[in-house]
Amino acid sequence: MKKVSFEEIGAVAATFLAGDNAQKGQMVNISTADTVDGCSADGRFCGLALDVAEDGMACVQVAGFARVPCSDAGVTPGWVALAADGKGGVKKAASGGREYLVVSTDGQTAVVLL
Repeated sequence: MKKVSFEEIGAVAATFLAGDNAQKGQMVNISTADTVDGCSADGRFCGLALDVAEDGMACVQVAGFARVPCSDAGVTPGWVALAADGKGGVKKAASGGREYLVVSTDGQTAVVLL
C-alpha cells in the first residue's frame, strides 16, 4: 500500500471536441478551436485525456497532479522539461520545453503537476 498519493490533487478538467487521434489515457493538445488530438513527438501537450466518448467529446485534465504515461528513464523526480513522446505519453524534452514538477516515476508512468 502506497503511503503517499498526489493524484488528482487540484485536478481541473475541461470538455473539448475530440479529434480523430484523441484517446483515453493519452496526452493531448489543442489541434483546432475547441478540439484536442494526440500529440506529435517532441510537441507540447495541454493535458491528459481522462475519457474520449463515442459522441466525439473528450474530458481532459488540464491542471493538478496526474499520473501520465512515461517510459523515459530520463524523467526523474524534480523539475523536468517535458514534451510529448508521440505515443501518448511524455518524455524528457530534447531542448527547451516547459518544466513540470514530477513527484514520482515507476518506469511506465510519472505523477506530474500539470
